[in-house]
Amino acid sequence: MQMTNKQRVLDAVIDLHNQEQIVTRETLSDVLDLKQTIIDDNLSSLVNDDLIHRVQRGVYVPTVEHKPARIISKIVLPCGTVKIDIGDDMVVTLTPKEARLIGSLFMADAMQYSNIEIGHHAALTTAKMDLELKQMRKQLRELSAV
Repeated sequence: MQMTNKQRVLDAVIDLHNQEQIVTRETLSDVLDLKQTIIDDNLSSLVNDDLIHRVQRGVYVPTVEHKPARIISKIVLPCGTVKIDIGDDMVVTLTPKEARLIGSLFMADAMQYSNIEIGHHAALTTAKMDLELKQMRKQLRELSAV
């Protein structure tokens, strides 16, 4: 059974949002390889169906949102036992082997988090460089006008 464009757009909005990416029609067009008119029609339909929200002009988020993240801490006892505290109501005690196993299960999540942070840092660096380049071009124009 073939997936509809509307479902593809919704899935992409959710995936991008979960990766902490800003979801725009341009981003969706790049990811889905669909024409922007098709994406625009499906975004409007998804907003009307209350499956996504337009948070500002051209930026979308899925309606389904996770609860706010709780504080999580990890304590390693001298014997190697690991205690994971989650919020105010949950403590998980793990043997060293269990802790290693859970660590390996979360490796992909850790790598994805690292990639998200690198992407944010790269975007900030690029924005700073663009600003500096504009200032330098302006200074060059002013000097060449003299």
